[in-house]
Order: sequence, then structure tokens, then C-alpha cells
Amino acid sequence: MARRPEVVTQPDVVKGDGRGAKWRGSLDADIIIANAPDPVFVSDLEGKILQANDAVSQLLGFRQDEVLEQSLSRFISPEETREFTAALREVVERGVMRNVVLNPRSASGEVIPASLNASALRDPNGKAIGAIGILRDMRELDKARAYAESLIENAPDPVFVSDLEGKILQANDAVSQLLGFRQDEVLEQSLSRFISPAETQEFTAALREVVARGVTRNARLNPRSASGQVIPTTLNASALRNPDGKVIGAIGILRDMRELDKARAYAESLIKNAPDPVFVSDLEGKILQANDAVSQLLGFRQDEVLEQSLSRFISPEETREFTAALREVVERGVTRNARLNPRSASGEVIPTTLNASALRDPDGKVIGAIGILRDMRAYEQVVRDLEQSKTELQEKILDLEKFEEVVVGRELKMIALEKELENLRKKSKG
Repeated sequence: MARRPEVVTQPDVVKGDGRGAKWRGSLDADIIIANAPDPVFVSDLEGKILQANDAVSQLLGFRQDEVLEQSLSRFISPEETREFTAALREVVERGVMRNVVLNPRSASGEVIPASLNASALRDPNGKAIGAIGILRDMRELDKARAYAESLIENAPDPVFVSDLEGKILQANDAVSQLLGFRQDEVLEQSLSRFISPAETQEFTAALREVVARGVTRNARLNPRSASGQVIPTTLNASALRNPDGKVIGAIGILRDMRELDKARAYAESLIKNAPDPVFVSDLEGKILQANDAVSQLLGFRQDEVLEQSLSRFISPEETREFTAALREVVERGVTRNARLNPRSASGEVIPTTLNASALRDPDGKVIGAIGILRDMRAYEQVVRDLEQSKTELQEKILDLEKFEEVVVGRELKMIALEKELENLRKKSKG
């Protein structure tokens, strides 16, 4: 936060009765203080209130005349009065002080949590003669903080709060259940106690990202539990800010990846041992994983396939079709019977069909596709054989039809000849 400018007054009178400076500020300062939305007051170096705006009266429930010329000690405890006096010394020495906690008692007797920021009030010679204090009502903020602490405490996932050095300030029961440490063994400890030096550097980098961007996603951490077990987790963290919006730490959510890692290992085993060619690609078509059946189909080694774009193996037109299939996977979660004709290492074009389903991250977002290829060469050979058989059968049918025409024609001619002979016999007898 930018440093608040110190206020130099143009007082009409700066001499008092020996107990402190009597202040009559400039018209501009009066207007600014009177119209400030926050409670603002002016005090001398003994803590006597010389001026206070309406917002102070609204906060405390006292009339102006009940506040002015009163010592601040009337409204706060003896301990806080000592803290305020120390704060005034800091104002004299440094010109400003920040976030002093005060709990003034209102006219109704309510204790009101507030924070105080103050800057020096100086005479024309630059000498500090008092302080201009701005109070911030912390009741709503305290409610919000209590609500946030309740959310953290009751969150089902392991949640912790750390400062920017990685010291754990708060952790819920789920953290203890994950790591096997009691709360008191976790709080006030550096996260570096539970993770390796290399991961401590990664976590520090994640904190820098939180400061710069307000959030970090899916950082990998492998904390060691009380029993010595290394637990794979992912960390999502968001910025913890003070009332002025400055990042002062991080709220981290851990996700236990053991079951997910088991599921991933199982899926990888299924892919590796599948009889059909199976590959995994990202949404740009880069091949991230492929089983031995893909190598056997295409004739390329694993290292010649992995990290390659599928466009290396198929035509530009089919690359566009595959991209469209990926879009369908994102929208519907699956695509069926897309035609691909990859070229093998020997140059052979291999007809295949592709069935693909969505590959999702732990949050359910589609990040790629799991594709299963089916070699269509044998099928197409059967189709060709059937077409050939059909052609041959049609030719035989035509031959039979021609033969039938010949046979029928011959029979008709024989019948006609027999009739003609019969007519000749009848004529000869007549």
C-alpha cells in the first residue's frame, strides 16, 4: 500500500495549556475529515481527542460533545491505552503506523473490534504535534474470518493456511488424518518439515505464483506422514489477503492422489496390455502414450511415436477429421468409427477405424482422448472377397441365363418342328 502522506496543518493556534497542543486545523483538512466515510479522529500526543467526524459518533454511539476533549483511554482498556501510547511514539518516530488493534466500548457497552491506521499531524515547522487516526470496523471482517475458519475446519479435504515463508498457521482435522500428525505437531511448523528440499523449492515457486496471480493449480507435493509413508498429493492454493488486499499468505487444498494414482496405474496397465492398438493424446493430437500394438500396427518404435503429433501419420484431410473427432469427444465424451488411414513405417496405408473416449483430469475437465484403433485390412479383404464372389456369381447367373435362353429356344424350335411334321403327316394321309 502507498504510504499515507503526513498531514501538515496550518493552525491558527498551536499552543495549549501545557498538557498538549490545541489544534485548529485548516478548512481543507476539516472538510476532508468531516466527510470521510470511515471514522476519523485527531488526537494530541497524549491521546486527547481534538476532532472527530460523524462516523466516529455512528461507530461508538456517542454524541460529538461526548467524544471531543476526551482521552481515548475513556473508550479503550488500560492495556490498549498503553498500546495506543506506544503507537503514538511510532507515529512521532516514523510518521505513520498500521493496523493497531483497538476494541473501543460503545455507548451501549458493546466492545467493537477495530483496527487503527494513523499518520503524523505536524505543525508548520514539521514537528509532530498529534496524530490523525482512521478506524476500521472489524466486526463484519471478523464474521467473515470466523466463517472462513469454519469452512476450513469443516472442509472434507485437507486444507491449511500458510504465510509467505511456508509456515503453517492453520490446518483442519483432514490434514491431521492425511499425515497422521496431531494439530499441535503441524501448526507453526514449516511445510519443509513434511516435504523434500526439492519440493520445498517447488512450493516456494507456487507461493510466488499465488502472489503474482492469486492462485496456483495442481502443484505436486509428496509429504511424508508420521509413519514415514510418502503420500502423493496435488496442491491447489489461493491468495490469503489482509484487509488492504495485500497477499500475506496462501490457503492450500491438498488432494490425496493415492487412489487416483492406483486408478491411473491400472488404466495404464489396461492400455499397455490391450490387444488392440490404444493410444492417449492431448487435445492438440499429440500422442502421450501408446501400447505395443500401435508399434506393431505402424511398424514404428515407441520412441518414434510418443510426443509426436498424429498428423505425422495421417493425411492433412484426416488430420482435420481427427480434430473434429476430438471436438466431439470434448462435447459428448465419445466418438465412434472415425476413419483413419495412417501410413506405416514401410509406407503402407493402413485402413483403420477410431473409437475415442474422453480423458479427464481430477476435476472432470476433458484434457485429451483415449483412442482405440481397429485394423480394417482383414475386414476390407473379406469385403473385397465378397465383392469378388458376388461379381463371379453374377457372371455365372448371366451365363446360366444365356444357357437357359439357348436351351429354351432349342426346345421351342423342336416343338415347332414336331408340329410341322405332324401337319405334314396329316396332309399325306388326306
